[in-house]
Amino acid sequence: MTDPTPEQLKAFIDKVDTMKKQEKMDLSSDQDLSIAIMNLISIEEHFFFTGAKLDKPAYYDMIKDVREMRKTLLQKIIKEYEGEVWCISKHLLAASMRLMEVGTKQLGMGRKEEAYDLFSKAYNLYSLFWGLNMKLLNVGDIKKIDDGALNKQDTEKKGFMGALGTLVKKVIDCCIE
Repeated sequence: MTDPTPEQLKAFIDKVDTMKKQEKMDLSSDQDLSIAIMNLISIEEHFFFTGAKLDKPAYYDMIKDVREMRKTLLQKIIKEYEGEVWCISKHLLAASMRLMEVGTKQLGMGRKEEAYDLFSKAYNLYSLFWGLNMKLLNVGDIKKIDDGALNKQDTEKKGFMGALGTLVKKVIDCCIE
């Protein structure tokens, strides 16, 4: 996938503006909701590991309620999907959150370069989540994700992930707060 042209960016932003005017989407609220969903995924994981470490099945039982809440909330963002996009979306959010957490720990240990690299990867995954669910991606056109797009030596992100990140930033900048 090549970088979007200025015309493609403008057309996409116009499409988002039209959807907002028709009250079909509220990206600001959806972005907040996506962060809440990330935390619910994390809670599910913590219940699992706590149950296993302490050998207390009661923690496993709590997973069900949290999972149901997460599924219900995820349906507010992912209204229609094909194939495994639902599951991919969940894993993109989970991986993004984990990379943010590890990046924050690295930052706390004074390892800024590693932290910033992890933050960049987290944002790339988060952008991919939005790209899939806002139908920005024509997955038939994607042959290979540019390896350089995830390379920490890149000072300017190029290729598929860089273009997608640029699109998401422009859309989020246009949101009504």
